[in-house]
Amino acid sequence: MAPTTGQDFRGERLDDADFSRARLHSPNFEDARITDGWLHNADISGYIDGLRVNGVEVAPLVEAELDRRFPIRVKLRADDPQGLADAWTLIEEVWRTTVAHARTLPEVLLFERVDDDWSFVETLRHLVLATDIWLFRMIRGMPRPYHPWGLAGSFLTDPARLGLTYDATPSLDEVLAVRRERMDAVKETIAALTREELARVCVPPDAAEHPTEPHSVVECLHVILDEEWEHSRYANRDLDILAAGAR
Repeated sequence: MAPTTGQDFRGERLDDADFSRARLHSPNFEDARITDGWLHNADISGYIDGLRVNGVEVAPLVEAELDRRFPIRVKLRADDPQGLADAWTLIEEVWRTTVAHARTLPEVLLFERVDDDWSFVETLRHLVLATDIWLFRMIRGMPRPYHPWGLAGSFLTDPARLGLTYDATPSLDEVLAVRRERMDAVKETIAALTREELARVCVPPDAAEHPTEPHSVVECLHVILDEEWEHSRYANRDLDILAAGAR
C-alpha cells in the first residue's frame, strides 16, 4: 500500500469516511471529535490524555491496566534521587536482556522492519537522539549535542539541519557503543542528583528546536525513562516476530 502523506484535515469535518484496514502513522487527533464511529478490532497506540470514549475518560484506565501488567512502570515515575537511580538500574537491566535477545537472531534481521516500524538498530538510533535531546540539550544546555546517527519521528522534517544522517548504515555494535556512552551519561547525571537539581527548570538553548518549552530536570528524566521503557517493549515485540519468522 503506497503511503499518503502530508494531508491536512485541521478544522475539517469528515462524514462517512471509510478507514477500514487503513493504517494511520503519527496522526494528530488533538481536540478531534469522532461521533458514531466504528472501532471494531481497531488497534491504537500512542500518547493518550483526555481521550473520552462513550463519555468515559480512557487514559486513567489504560495507565492502570499497563501498571498492572508491567509493575516496573510505577518505579519509572519516581521523583526523588534514589528512586530515579533505582529506575535507571531497571532500565539498564531491561536493555541488557533485550540486546541479549537480539543477539540470538542473525544480525541481518536486526535491520528489518516489522509492519514498517523501526528496525531494532533504528530503535537504538532513536534512543540515542532521545538522550541527546533530553539529557544533553535540555538538562546540560548543550545547543547542538546530536550524534549523526540519531533518528527522530516524522515530526522532524529536516533532520540534516541538525546534522543527522538518516541514511547512515552503522553496524549493531557501532550503535551499541554510542548507546553505551549515552546510557553512562544518564547514569552519571542521576547519580549526582539532589532534590534541588530535580526541580531546576531547563530552558531550551534554541527555541526553534524540539522541545520548545522549558521543562524541569525531573520531567526531562521522566521522558528519557519513558522512551527507554516503551521502545524496549516495541523492540521485544518485533524481535519475537522476527524470531518466529526465522524459525
